[in-house]
Amino acid sequence: MTIEPATTPRAPNNGAAPAPAVVSPAEFTADLDDRTPAGIAAAVSRRIRSGALQPGSRLPTVREVAKELRVSPSTVNQAWRALAATGAIIARGRAGTFVGQPEIARPTTPTGRYQRLHPPTDSAFRVDLSRGTPDPDLLPDLAAALRDIASHGGGDLAADYMGEAVLPDLAAKVRTDWPFRAERLAVLDGALDAVDRLLTAHIRLGDAVAVEDPCFPPFLDLLARIGARPIPVRMDESGLLPSDLARAVGSHAATALILQPRAQNPTGVSLTASRVRELSDILQNTAALVIEDDHSAGIAAAPLRSLGSRLPRRTVHIRSFSKSHGADLRLAVAGGPAGLLDPVVERRMLGPGWTSRLLQRVLLSMLDNEDAIHIVTAARAEYRRRSAELRRALSSRGITIARNDGINLWLPVADENAAMISLAAAGIKVAPGGPFEVGDHPVSDHLRITVAAVTDSDLDWLATELAAATTAAPTYRRVRRA
Repeated sequence: MTIEPATTPRAPNNGAAPAPAVVSPAEFTADLDDRTPAGIAAAVSRRIRSGALQPGSRLPTVREVAKELRVSPSTVNQAWRALAATGAIIARGRAGTFVGQPEIARPTTPTGRYQRLHPPTDSAFRVDLSRGTPDPDLLPDLAAALRDIASHGGGDLAADYMGEAVLPDLAAKVRTDWPFRAERLAVLDGALDAVDRLLTAHIRLGDAVAVEDPCFPPFLDLLARIGARPIPVRMDESGLLPSDLARAVGSHAATALILQPRAQNPTGVSLTASRVRELSDILQNTAALVIEDDHSAGIAAAPLRSLGSRLPRRTVHIRSFSKSHGADLRLAVAGGPAGLLDPVVERRMLGPGWTSRLLQRVLLSMLDNEDAIHIVTAARAEYRRRSAELRRALSSRGITIARNDGINLWLPVADENAAMISLAAAGIKVAPGGPFEVGDHPVSDHLRITVAAVTDSDLDWLATELAAATTAAPTYRRVRRA
């Protein structure tokens, strides 16, 4: 249904209230270069936030704006729908469409990439390589850490409302190998919680945000929910392509960059030292916020290379302990400038307040415990071995995959759906590549394979089935992608 405001304002009610201000169609053309639905919505959002469009002002009709911008009414209507979904504008039937409040509400409908990545299924699979999670048998013993803190009187932390949000001992521990001098540290409920809160605090409707392509799907879902525009930055074996990043912060005016500096999900790529220098030089003269998600800290074999080492005033680095020490800890540490993290900490005090200090103490115990340290070190070596063995087995079957890091492989296939069907018929569940692709028309198809679930006894069988799946063809005639 088209959101079509009336062309004339409603008559005043007995003079009790003034007629709302009417926005001229010409006000929408100034400095508006991007005349796509997203570009129009972003421009209107910026003017609402700046005060150029006041709350309560009545907007011109869709047709009037379309005529002024020389675009189709459907283009403007798509922009209006996006703005209405966030509360930026409010449709009041025949009375017209009006500017909403400056604080833009968030859409409530799910965007679906995460759901597409992990769809519910009733089928039984012999092997599940789709999860992207660590092997539970390679995690430290949480029970031992709980016993350790209980024996040292750690239970009294549960009664403290007014203590430090971050345990001082934990802060001191993580600072010893933080990649740059962090003015502020915050403990949050996992890496995604940290990314979500940073985006909510610093990114607005219509903002352009540079992301890796392929990209971890929840990042794209989070951007969609706040109405931000992901700008894809392709990758090679050294990380983000400098030319693509330059385009993102140049012609697209990206206000932020989200990246995973090592063991990138899904490709397993890690930044090289030379690439860090190239990317930092591009960002040096911009105001772009840099959000780094070190999601595989502890189990990644590659050394950590952070843009924060060269851009410490604009980088927030996030270190997750989920894959190394246990997902149910729900713990990640974010470190960076106070000006970027303080708004997150202050807003959080109105909700959960802090991450359980008891859980922080559990993590600290494992970080100090020699047995736990040995288990994490052994896990890192084992994941690297499993990845190498699977790549070697695939290579012997004519499938070459570049050396990677972490617990995933990015497997190129001729057709994603056909490959998944082929593997499902063999009892193997994998993750589709589509949800990771930023654009709607990737030039090639892929599957994500979680090597953490690969066992030696299944290796040859898995490699044979995966190799066969790479050439599986669809049963229908397919239009080639552009």
